[in-house]
Amino acid sequence: MKLFSFFLIPFLLFAAPFKVASYNVENLFDAVYNGTEYEEFIPGRHNWNRRMAERKLDHTAEVLCDLDADIVGLQEVENANVFEQLRTRLKRVGCGYRYGAITHKQGAPIQVALLSRFPIRSVREIQVSYSPRVRNILEVDVYVDGQDLKVFVNHWKSKSRKGYESKRIAYARALKRRIDAMPSDKAYILLGDLNTDYDAYLTLPKRLNDTGGKTGLNHLLKTVENDELLTPENIRPLQRSHVDLWTQLPYSNRWSHRFYGHKSTLDHILLPASMFDGKGIDYVNGSFGVFKADYLFTKKGYINSWQIKGAKHTGKGYSDHLPIYALFDTKPFVHTAKYMPPKPVSGTIEMLYQKEKLDVPVDLKHAVVVLKRGRYAVLKQHPNGRGIFVFGAARGLEEGSVYTLRVQEIHTYKGLKEITAMVKLKEEGTETLAPYYSTLNTLWQNEVVRNITGIYKRGYLYTKGKKIPLYFKNRVLTPPNGSKLKIAYAHIGYYKRLQLVVYSRKDFTVLE
Repeated sequence: MKLFSFFLIPFLLFAAPFKVASYNVENLFDAVYNGTEYEEFIPGRHNWNRRMAERKLDHTAEVLCDLDADIVGLQEVENANVFEQLRTRLKRVGCGYRYGAITHKQGAPIQVALLSRFPIRSVREIQVSYSPRVRNILEVDVYVDGQDLKVFVNHWKSKSRKGYESKRIAYARALKRRIDAMPSDKAYILLGDLNTDYDAYLTLPKRLNDTGGKTGLNHLLKTVENDELLTPENIRPLQRSHVDLWTQLPYSNRWSHRFYGHKSTLDHILLPASMFDGKGIDYVNGSFGVFKADYLFTKKGYINSWQIKGAKHTGKGYSDHLPIYALFDTKPFVHTAKYMPPKPVSGTIEMLYQKEKLDVPVDLKHAVVVLKRGRYAVLKQHPNGRGIFVFGAARGLEEGSVYTLRVQEIHTYKGLKEITAMVKLKEEGTETLAPYYSTLNTLWQNEVVRNITGIYKRGYLYTKGKKIPLYFKNRVLTPPNGSKLKIAYAHIGYYKRLQLVVYSRKDFTVLE
């Protein structure tokens, strides 16, 4: 009886749901010179030394311990040497992983790796290109509760430095070849930093679109069908398609990376139909999430990435990515409408003013861009209708153009109604903007006014008997008191009160 109990313990240990995660650890380098390091991680330069490397290991181990996943795919690990140092560190602090694997791409500055508490049966590398800058994909077979599970760890080309979509398609194509060679009911997980958003088919920047709008994630790995993202309810087993688990979260929670205020979903967990079929290992519905420990954020709410200041490492921070995770089980997947993405509805800007938040996305047809400055814009649907402000989500829009837009999030900031997340569904052409501008006779929030002349004094514009608060978005542009100004374009914004907002130097002239 005692012998039976002894053998039963390992099985019971993992009979409960297990956690699979992905984490880009942001340049986990050692302090040994190999000749392939990034400039800032060459030992002896930029304050990168053994002490700094140890600090980076400590911080990475801290996150992994708190994340407490049973299988973790890692990106941006320099080599097997630092990977084994990380495993040693994790074991020392009581968070050990008995099994591990890492790629060995010759000449590559960084690799991808996998930590596992389950036995690893086999490891192989999928070569995407001979170039050392094109990382291999790690394929690992793991044995879980008497079931075989295959995990693919990825780190695709970023969008920086000529990161055209064709370069990410190369990774997707290599993956697809391998997947097509496997049985259709094979249990597997695709994870990693794919350097693309879950809705790239709608948001791919024009400057990177060298593929006619086709994306590696959405089109080759088939996370989209008929311009709609796939869910566990509509995925087709024989189509080699995948569910991107980002669709299980509300729009406001769909991000694991933030660059200059722009939230993105670069990290992914993709699942085939076999992970929802009630056989073997299945996904636990609603379990996908982003690991957001308090220490992973600065006091200002930014991601607490590894800090290099004045070209020197400070020993502070963690990574510029947040870990993502999901639970899996040998119990059958349970379908529920609770975790299905909401269906969009058609609406108007006037409708948005009646809501504090959106329960479902709203599609705005004939949205005219009346003003566009950087990541900000003002939209109207018709000349006599209400305008609305787009905060931080206006990339890809052009002033004077007309679109069908899907609004995903709205917010009210100090009295100003804002669209904070949206995607472009369709380009409808262009409009003459003159009828869409307003005048100072009727001061409405989120209108655009033109060609105003007045005197600037202590934050106010004096014009035609009116005294109107005037705010310069770039405070360096604020003119001296007493200046006579001609304002070509201004947004009627709101910050505790109505005010005119000037965004750039080209929007005004100092006359005297």
